Amino acid sequence: MAIILKVEGLKKSYGRLEALKGVDFQVDEGEIFALIGPNGAGKTTTLRIVATLLTPSGGKVELRGFDVKKQPEKIRENISYLPEEAGAYRNLKGKDYLKFMANFYARTDEEASKFIKTAEGVADLGNRLAEKVGTYSKGMVRKLLLGRALMTRPALAILDEPTSGLDVINSLEVREIIKRYAREGISVLLSSHNMLEIEFLSDRVALIDKGRILDTGTPRGLKEKYQAENLETVFRSAVQ
Repeated sequence: MAIILKVEGLKKSYGRLEALKGVDFQVDEGEIFALIGPNGAGKTTTLRIVATLLTPSGGKVELRGFDVKKQPEKIRENISYLPEEAGAYRNLKGKDYLKFMANFYARTDEEASKFIKTAEGVADLGNRLAEKVGTYSKGMVRKLLLGRALMTRPALAILDEPTSGLDVINSLEVREIIKRYAREGISVLLSSHNMLEIEFLSDRVALIDKGRILDTGTPRGLKEKYQAENLETVFRSAVQ
């Protein structure tokens, strides 16, 4: 299986603060790979570096052979990024928002139409796409944003807390969408505090704390290794 993302010795410092202290992992084609850990562990910093929003202080990040420092524009052509705090333009109709975003990525009108059709299928909001985003529930907005993130069928979708603040039904729908697109070959790098979500979604998991990867494996493999019933207990054992 092809390696889509390779992270080696990744470091990030803010003055004297070392946010990342040499992080290593890789993501394969069609794989859902999750970073889990407490606040301040380095999860979002890692995602933002891969998304070219932050410059690493050391180490290497390669996506499809492109270097994040030397070829950030090539990285951006192959990824999408959905941050936890993302929002959409409230005064635009849902369909107009998707059209607006598609025109940023598309090289032709035909390609833009294809992107919009994909996004509408992901969001699955039906007639509500003709209404303003400001009338949407939080779950509807999140599905609209996920549609935007997946419309180009990126090599790697980077999702930070993809179901943050959503109710049970909307969370389940978002997870099912992510799994479906991964089965179609899109790789996913995600972060979440919801351990049940991580177990449901992820093919492999990396435990991160204080800027270091403590362990990596499948959810089942990690639970067996640490003789734990769930990933929360796995993490607690790994940091002791």
